[in-house]
Amino acid sequence: MEEVKKIRTACRSCHGGCGVIAHVKDGKVIKVEGDPNSPISHGTLCSKGLSITQLAYHPDRILYPMKKTDKGWERITWDEALNTIVEKFKKVIAEYGPESIVVGQGTGRDYESHLYRFANLLGTPNVLTAGHMCYVSRVGSTLITCGTLPIADYEGGPKCIVMWACNPQWNNPDEYKGENFWRAYKKGAKLICIDPRKGFIANKADLWLQIRPGTDAALSLGFHHVIIEEELYDREFVEKYINGWDAFKERVIKEYPLERVQEITWVDKDLIRKAARMYATTKPACIHWGVPTEQTINCVNYTRATTGLMAITGNLDAPGGNALFVNPPTRTVAEFSRHRDLSPEQQKKRLGGDQFKLGARVALINPKKAWDAILTGKPYPLKAGILCGSNPVVTRANAKEAYEALKKLEFLTVIDFFMTPTAELADIFLPSGTWLEQNHVADNWKRHGFVLARQKCVQIGECWQDHKIFMELGKRMGQQWWDTVEDALDYLLEPSGLTWEQFKEKGYLQGEMVYYKYKQRGFSTPTKKVELYSTVLEKWGYDPLPKYVEIPESPVSKPDLLKDYPYILNAGLRTPTFFHSANRNIPSLREIRPDPIVEIHPETAKKHNIKDGKWAYIASPRGRIKQRVKLNDNIDPRVVVAEHGWWYPEVKDPGHGWNVSNINILTDNAYETLDPAMGSTNLRVCLCNISPCEE
Repeated sequence: MEEVKKIRTACRSCHGGCGVIAHVKDGKVIKVEGDPNSPISHGTLCSKGLSITQLAYHPDRILYPMKKTDKGWERITWDEALNTIVEKFKKVIAEYGPESIVVGQGTGRDYESHLYRFANLLGTPNVLTAGHMCYVSRVGSTLITCGTLPIADYEGGPKCIVMWACNPQWNNPDEYKGENFWRAYKKGAKLICIDPRKGFIANKADLWLQIRPGTDAALSLGFHHVIIEEELYDREFVEKYINGWDAFKERVIKEYPLERVQEITWVDKDLIRKAARMYATTKPACIHWGVPTEQTINCVNYTRATTGLMAITGNLDAPGGNALFVNPPTRTVAEFSRHRDLSPEQQKKRLGGDQFKLGARVALINPKKAWDAILTGKPYPLKAGILCGSNPVVTRANAKEAYEALKKLEFLTVIDFFMTPTAELADIFLPSGTWLEQNHVADNWKRHGFVLARQKCVQIGECWQDHKIFMELGKRMGQQWWDTVEDALDYLLEPSGLTWEQFKEKGYLQGEMVYYKYKQRGFSTPTKKVELYSTVLEKWGYDPLPKYVEIPESPVSKPDLLKDYPYILNAGLRTPTFFHSANRNIPSLREIRPDPIVEIHPETAKKHNIKDGKWAYIASPRGRIKQRVKLNDNIDPRVVVAEHGWWYPEVKDPGHGWNVSNINILTDNAYETLDPAMGSTNLRVCLCNISPCEE
């Protein structure tokens, strides 16, 4: 019997980065715990991270490559699997061109650099990610506004925190961990919470702004109105570093008086004024924003307006404000991915590139464009695809269309842990390694100033880490790659002077932070200023100034639907147990949350004779699903709040109940509902009705 080995690594059960000590005995991980030496999480670990052994050793996990046959799924070798994919891809390239292959990912397992390198060297511009409505849309919008993504600087000692549409203690999103927010709050920072639902953070907040779902851009402009009207802005910063101030100020004062903002957002104008004053006058102050602000038609407008709030109050790149962190000395994802190797001719073929120009700039496509190309063959057909860690049948808007499109693809490969509803549509299944089974320079795509050593702890079955899958597949396609995963990591780390072997002993690298960098070199925009008037958007033919556009399906925009669909559906309620569509088959997590939950105000439930704890139907113009009712008097009676990501692994038919409780049966992906520059999908807000479910 071996002694227990303790291996320091980094979690990726959700957005990743938390330090972990894995206990390994006899080639098996027997326990994980938080690493107190982690600069990211300081020893804390959430329920998703703690349950990793249940995932890694789950009896339903697929441990070998599989192919679909007339008799069902059959085990095959890696050689057969990879050779089959290469043969199919080469055939599509010969007949239709590489653009007819779609390469897709979900929220990612830190393989983005390798996936994009594979796609770029393959020659396809059609990379399908969640980025158009999650994080990358934030990156793209801030890129053209202030040059990079601003991050709340909790280590810098904020005196005021605006928690906008986010619950970091449950979902630990992107650069953030809930523990960092909580430490800053416990030191006495004032807290403003903007959320349609009164949860834990709203209960702790000095001010809670109960916003109408989807109207965040209008509220941001309302904050601007107060700050401009009362001259609470940093005059020196505005004079030196804002492009388009006069035009922006004129729009805000004329078009967004607090009376109108109150009407749009449902937030009392006096409360808006009080919150804007608190944010503008309490220094330093930071804004921590969440993904609901991106999943609407106002994605770019909100992000640019709120970046403007950080800037005009002097909180941009300031200690305790929203910092522009300095990356560690490693190669960037863009450099590793060889974006420049995708020829201009192929870039021009990117689906939707002429329509969603900001989305094209950050090298991604909108899913609707992919589904249309598969189903209609226009502007050209997509014939084959490879999806890694993605379950679009459950996670993309208008799920029925996603299902039909993927079903129609001539050839599909899925890389995952389990047979999901999406994986069941594939021809080849490749078994992926969990974060316990990979070596990687983790978090190298984030903007928090760190990279972390994720060390391989065990080998389970024949599973390969995603990075190796793309490398080996790429080599068989004739692409230039390294011999091993670790050789590629040496290349990533080269600017630091470290090899992978040296880096994993060190554990992490942090960029040397300097604040107020703009005082020496300005901002990384065409004017070297914060562009509230965007010269880039103007050149592309979009409105250069932020504004609010009414949600495409709301009581205001579609009053004719209110008779049949009188409620606003706020989809995407987060839980501490699930990561989008993942973890429904993890015993300890499913025990905490056995059923999908829809929250309804008691008055609304009484009106429809719906009982607490019973199942209810939720319907929109696109379909009907059911979820279990939880009464909540901390939401507006006009709003219904529901969970996303639901399927039923325990249902053993090929669909695994993907259309029973899947909230994306109800959401829309019509072009008129999408953000015009980024292509962000309006996942969050539509109209619905509710009724008792008698089953």
